[in-house]
Amino acid sequence: MKLNGKFALGRMVITPNALENLNPTDVYDSLQRHVSGDWGDVCDEDMVENDFALDKTLRLFSVYHDRNKKKFWIITEADRSATTVLLPEDY
Repeated sequence: MKLNGKFALGRMVITPNALENLNPTDVYDSLQRHVSGDWGDVCDEDMVENDFALDKTLRLFSVYHDRNKKKFWIITEADRSATTVLLPEDY
């Protein structure tokens, strides 16, 4: 899957727990939002940090909810080598 946006996602992975519990369409839609710079439900401080990190070697972090109100995170590594979809309890 190739998603175009403001940064490279690298290798995309999902934890087994997230794969089992999240709606695949919601995960895909959230990856689209993440790569476009829509950080979802992060706090203001994390939003500012993400915007600052876009063109630097810093981690990017987003928070979303699927259609069943299940919270999940998307984290892109600082070197843009990988992006992980996970539930908070997977961290």
